[in-house]
Amino acid sequence: MTLLLQQLLNGFSLGAIYALIALGYTMVYGTLQLINFAHGEVYMMGAFAALYLAKVSGVADNPTIPGAIVVMLGAMAFCAVLGMTIERVAYRPLRNSSRLNMLITAIGVSLLLQNLGLLMFGALQDFPSLLPEARWTVSGVMVRSNDLVIFGVTATLMVVLTWIVERTQLGRAMRAVSHSRDAAALMGIPADRIVVATFAIGSVLAGAAAVLVAMDKHTIRPDMGMTFGLKAFVAAVLGGIGSVPGAVAGGLLLGLAETLVSGYVSSTFRDAIAFLLLILILLYKPSGLFGKHVPEKV
Repeated sequence: MTLLLQQLLNGFSLGAIYALIALGYTMVYGTLQLINFAHGEVYMMGAFAALYLAKVSGVADNPTIPGAIVVMLGAMAFCAVLGMTIERVAYRPLRNSSRLNMLITAIGVSLLLQNLGLLMFGALQDFPSLLPEARWTVSGVMVRSNDLVIFGVTATLMVVLTWIVERTQLGRAMRAVSHSRDAAALMGIPADRIVVATFAIGSVLAGAAAVLVAMDKHTIRPDMGMTFGLKAFVAAVLGGIGSVPGAVAGGLLLGLAETLVSGYVSSTFRDAIAFLLLILILLYKPSGLFGKHVPEKV
């Protein structure tokens, strides 16, 4: 029983990271019907931005809560700017092109950023502890301070995102553009600005996830965005691409599945389970757990 509780705790911690990254995929898809495969590399760049900000600010040598907050906010801001730049330079000129052209462009941007990261940062970098780390044992289950930070940051960002989407004028505009970009434009909604804001918000969440992972693993690599990016995409599809609650549920389910398979079957199948779930969901429920099938009119 203790082992199961430990696996569940680890699974929810990992799933929370997947959920943050998956939200970027699902929000962009909701507004542009585009799978932004460069999103994983935005996450990767956020980790390196946090590393250099921690070194410059001195937080790397003197871990404190205010310092960690400054580093995380800086990484989130950097990712927001990077996401908006990618949208403006790579995607907007192809807005009226076929989806295939935009998909190929997204893959190209992903490869460009990954190789640029390898050229600039090298193969591997150590990441400092931004916060004093502690561990507690509760009923035989080891609880780490990093897990609590992950849960706290994720919950806070989810609440803020829900408030933005459901309660603000920006959120209403985002939902209108998601329903029909042309109709929203006719109603006076600046669709281009809403798309940029969507990229910015999704990239902010990826930046937060990058810092949380870097703090937990203490190493970052230029190819870290590929693994987490692909798995977060699987989480978004699992929950229903385009659905915000679906992205959260998909991330948590994927994190639990990975951890339980690794703990009770074999760590060899840890990565394979994500793509097995992707195959199953595409075969039996292509719209995802929370998605709705919309018949195409011809």
